[in-house]
Amino acid sequence: MNYCSGCHSAQFVRFNRIGQDLGITDAELKANLMFATEKSFDTIKASMPSADARKWFGNAPPDLSLIARARGTDYLYNFLLGFYADASRPTGVNNTMLPGTAMPHVLADLQGVQVAVFAPKNKDAKEGEDAGGEFQRFNLPNPGTLSPEKYQEFVRDTVNFLDYMGEPVQVKRRDLGVWVLLFLLVFTGFAFLLKREYFRDIH
Repeated sequence: MNYCSGCHSAQFVRFNRIGQDLGITDAELKANLMFATEKSFDTIKASMPSADARKWFGNAPPDLSLIARARGTDYLYNFLLGFYADASRPTGVNNTMLPGTAMPHVLADLQGVQVAVFAPKNKDAKEGEDAGGEFQRFNLPNPGTLSPEKYQEFVRDTVNFLDYMGEPVQVKRRDLGVWVLLFLLVFTGFAFLLKREYFRDIH
């Protein structure tokens, strides 16, 4: 919430739904997760106005309610790991998953600033320049506050949270689905026995 809700909304998710699933009180919810409203039944709205976002970044940041279902968790995971320094971009960074992205690297203090190494088509290209060749690897000359392993764990948790927001009742739905299937199997058994009883005299 600290890193994302300033720019991104999640208009199909309510704060109290998250609080209920986390098992925290309304007071804890308001103190730690709610920054743009005082009503726990409100949906998650971005703090930054859309008009300002379009002016500053060219596009308004997308709503995150269904982003994991639209893009997939693998894409989001690699996107959050794919920022690298690029002095040619207005934000100073680019992304291997979405070249030309307008999103700044808001997690740079945690990850640090990576340098992307490309296979150069231009022999005079320097390390970190996209010389038109294929991406090879990242170097991390300026680490952040988290080790690469801890940062990857942080990103996994973030992507899992985005996946959860796409369908908060997913776990309960799957649990209920097991009971529904068991009921149908039992019902099918009774229906078969009933059919056999009805058709016994016909044969």
